[in-house]
Amino acid sequence: MPNPYSEIFRAPGAKGFAAAGFLARMPMAMAPIGIVAMLSQTYGEYWLAGAVSATYALTNALLAPQISRLVDRFGQSRILLPTTLVAIAAFALLILAVHQRWPVWTLYATALAAALMPSFPAMIRARWSELFRNRPELNTAFAFESAADELVYIAGASLSVGLSVMFFPEAGMLASTAALAIGGFAFIAQRGTEPTPSAVSEVGTGSAIHQRPVQIVTLALILIGVIFSTAEVSAVAITEALGEPGAASLVIGVYAAGSFVVGLVMGALSIRMPMQRQLAIAVGTIALTTIPLLFVNTVPLLALAVFVSGIAISPTFITAFGLIERRVPAALLTEGITWVMTGIGIGMALGAFLAGWVVDTFGAHNGFWVSVIAGFLSLAIVLAGQAQLANARTSGHHSPQPAE
Repeated sequence: MPNPYSEIFRAPGAKGFAAAGFLARMPMAMAPIGIVAMLSQTYGEYWLAGAVSATYALTNALLAPQISRLVDRFGQSRILLPTTLVAIAAFALLILAVHQRWPVWTLYATALAAALMPSFPAMIRARWSELFRNRPELNTAFAFESAADELVYIAGASLSVGLSVMFFPEAGMLASTAALAIGGFAFIAQRGTEPTPSAVSEVGTGSAIHQRPVQIVTLALILIGVIFSTAEVSAVAITEALGEPGAASLVIGVYAAGSFVVGLVMGALSIRMPMQRQLAIAVGTIALTTIPLLFVNTVPLLALAVFVSGIAISPTFITAFGLIERRVPAALLTEGITWVMTGIGIGMALGAFLAGWVVDTFGAHNGFWVSVIAGFLSLAIVLAGQAQLANARTSGHHSPQPAE
């Protein structure tokens, strides 16, 4: 039986843009925590570090879909080159501002400018869609990308903090900015796999967020993002309450590892079930597996429960992006994917805040109630949207597909 992952990389240019894109997306995980590590060590004030990092992350969440909308209209290279250049320059100025102790307002100003960094995960998925539109290989490609995103989140944050602690405060952000520069320019230079821009008449004046499938999937993924970050916050709180704070990193690693493995396995399978039902099953699995988290009272039980609760994260991401590719007009595809990516990020920020408040107010073991509530709300949204998610799109480059 042929390896489905080796099959997708036989496509001309696939290895090149996938490798460059993997490097270019590292700041997705490295930059927010890298800013915190850099500023907290230099200024000794966590509120300032958190405020500047949040300024960057939330502004990027708002700007990234707008940048992707321009990409759909004018093409990747024309939009990615200037926005990536501005982001690199802004990150460099932020590092310099910290090193030289410039006025605090310059930290916020450079963080705002750095938020012009485009969503490279969306750009990569758009290229896979261009290569394998309406073909089963696209599911494998999306599975690979979801696994790559997981790997970036696992390794990127740890690398950023580790470099800053081991060497000097700016080290993590320097590495993040270098990854963006090398990977970003290498990705932009590969014009052969760049999707064809959509004509103005195809794009119109609408936004992808007005598409019902994008609304449903983005809202559901915001709640999945809440679960993702709640697991991390609660794992730290519970291991500390149990007197084993050092076990937190192991528990969090187990959470991501389970999802990573299951995602790769899913990408190797050819599943015939309609994709909206796959999404409902994946989200339902996430919701149900949050319940055992409420009853853990030892670190081994916590690790086991977290592992089980994470197994459906990657399948959820894979089917979510697959639905966007199938249900959203091609003229809005990159923007649609970016909204979903943004939703995950917003959910993670919201989840960290909510879980932290619950832990502080009601105790470490109650943090997972945030996961349970978010899981079942996400399931309710997906179930309520089954009819809309089953409808085939009627516009765009893509050939109309029958409802699944």
